[in-house]
Amino acid sequence: MTASAPIGVFDSGIGGLSVWNELVREVRGESVIYVADSANAPYGTKSRRFITGRSRAISKFLIDLGCKIIVVACNTATGAAITALRNEFDVPFIGVEPAVKPAALASLTGHIGVLATAQTFKGEHFKRSIKLYSHSVEVHERAGTGLVELIESGKTDCPETRALLIKCLAPMVEQGIDQLVLGCTHYPFLIPIIREILPAGITVIDPAPAVARQTNKVLELNGGLNTGTETHFYKFYSTGDPDSLSRMLKKLTGNDYQAYKAEGL
Repeated sequence: MTASAPIGVFDSGIGGLSVWNELVREVRGESVIYVADSANAPYGTKSRRFITGRSRAISKFLIDLGCKIIVVACNTATGAAITALRNEFDVPFIGVEPAVKPAALASLTGHIGVLATAQTFKGEHFKRSIKLYSHSVEVHERAGTGLVELIESGKTDCPETRALLIKCLAPMVEQGIDQLVLGCTHYPFLIPIIREILPAGITVIDPAPAVARQTNKVLELNGGLNTGTETHFYKFYSTGDPDSLSRMLKKLTGNDYQAYKAEGL
């Protein structure tokens, strides 16, 4: 692993920026290349074969750009494709999984909620987590169908988004959850509204900080942390509209990052 090489990050769209944001805080001094597959978002309604194909193509794109490690900043892609990616490519892959374990350990009511895409619930990683921890808590699942599309279009705080969130969250609240796991990297952008909707006492769990810590750990174990004095860089690519990605970056960071079209993807 070349320490000065960049970290690669990809998602079905702009949602993985929630992971990117935590990553650049945790692993300072590292260059990062981000790919948003916005032309094919959302992944949550796509087939496993399609998601694996897109994940493979984007991973090759990032590796060809010299990335030393790849963060699959998408729950759906992690569940559908990360095993295949690890078998095919000779770089470490970090995935995102719904944080069922910490939610189960922290729950006092014995009821936790998971808000994710339909495809994430079908993934092997989620099923394994449920098998391990559902003996101690009851897990209430809700698919946030339509939320990713709203976030991709920049509607992170509008009546339509709020109404859809209420529809998703109300049944879980009625069932007595005291932990809400966000099982899609797009959803952390809705945390302010989610907290307004949820009663006090329900903890919202964002998996992004744990992903950033794990990336740092794997880099350190492989001697891949960049300790050089070279100026690091951030690059952004989209298979959809690069300007939409740039606008989201401006909203998230306050900085004018330029995103580019991911040619060939």
